[in-house]
Amino acid sequence: MQTQLSPEYRARADGQQAEAILRKCVHCGFCTATCPTYQLLGDELDGPRGRIYLIKQVLEGQAPTRATQMHLDRCLTCRNCESTCPSGVQYGHLVDIGRKIVDEKVPRPAGEKALRWALKEGLPSPLFAPAMKAGQMVRGLLPKALQAKVPAPRDAGAWPTREHARKVLMLAGCVQPAMMPGINTATARVLDAAGIETLVAPKAGCCGAVKFHLNDQEGGKAQMRANIDAWWPLVEAGGVECIVMNASGCGVTVKEYGHILQDDAQYAAKAARISALTRDLSELLPDLLPELAERLAGRVRPQTNVQYAYHPPCTLQHGQKLRGGVETHLAKLGFTLRVARNESHLCCGSAGTYSVLNPGLSYQLRDRKLGALGEALGEQPPAAILSANIGCITHLQSGTATPVRHWIEVLDEALA
Repeated sequence: MQTQLSPEYRARADGQQAEAILRKCVHCGFCTATCPTYQLLGDELDGPRGRIYLIKQVLEGQAPTRATQMHLDRCLTCRNCESTCPSGVQYGHLVDIGRKIVDEKVPRPAGEKALRWALKEGLPSPLFAPAMKAGQMVRGLLPKALQAKVPAPRDAGAWPTREHARKVLMLAGCVQPAMMPGINTATARVLDAAGIETLVAPKAGCCGAVKFHLNDQEGGKAQMRANIDAWWPLVEAGGVECIVMNASGCGVTVKEYGHILQDDAQYAAKAARISALTRDLSELLPDLLPELAERLAGRVRPQTNVQYAYHPPCTLQHGQKLRGGVETHLAKLGFTLRVARNESHLCCGSAGTYSVLNPGLSYQLRDRKLGALGEALGEQPPAAILSANIGCITHLQSGTATPVRHWIEVLDEALA
């Protein structure tokens, strides 16, 4: 794609980066076929190719409008288009730049601005945990829409106390410890069973994705630097094998610290090393299989003759390009997981804060996903729907009575 950037953006690093991405696009439209919002709305401007043209126009000097902003806002940033693109267009990075430059030119209405501020400041806040606890205490009295965002409390179980020579760092996350703490404790117990100790740096907080994708990019970068500072002493000492992520949305962000902070003279090298050390929890499974299989051998395992539906999050299969690992490796441990026969690549509609900012589209995608997952097992209802990201888990659970859980929780129960 030919570009003629205006002088304003030709002089900016993000403008130059956007131009390099734009020039890879060959207008083929393959991305449109796999875009969730295009499938729902049928509008070229609500598909990747249309949004690319909108961003190109702004970079070339055309004034953006509220309509431009709306079409960019409607993007889930699921990055399905990146998996489809034959030219390697880094659409996720481009849309982040596009949203930033459009928001610089187009003011948002007061109500919209307030909601976005509340999300980016509230979700990573230390006040989120007590607020969630209070919400759980009165959950039955909450409106149905709000109940969907407040999971019923569950016993997380104990954190393992054994020490091991092998150690990994884990990001606890900003909302996961309050909403579903059992995911973190289950992770620590499964790794403990395989002879690995899980460490959590107390000063590590939100991965930065919430603020970054709500266009407070500087606020998101500040959280990224804080995490690097919290992890660095252990990383530099060589005491940990990797940094484990059990929320794929956090994982894809931390794996991109090196890219996001590449122009930061103080943090660029550290960020690149942190990204290189980061692993999704599923990436550890091949190494854990022998130990876990031995522990499961000979037991009456709860997974025998039980089928689970599995939803691979977009941040796992498109963002991190990790497909099939959870299903393949859990199958070797005796679990039966089925993905949707059709549309397993499509987003469930959660997409971080998307379900709050665009509920109409989000819930259409959720119901479409639940329908596809139901068809995956035919008439036999799944014992549970499994996934690998807390956002997807919470969102899908709001539309079904079938339990929706992280796959590590089911593995943890089998080992118990």
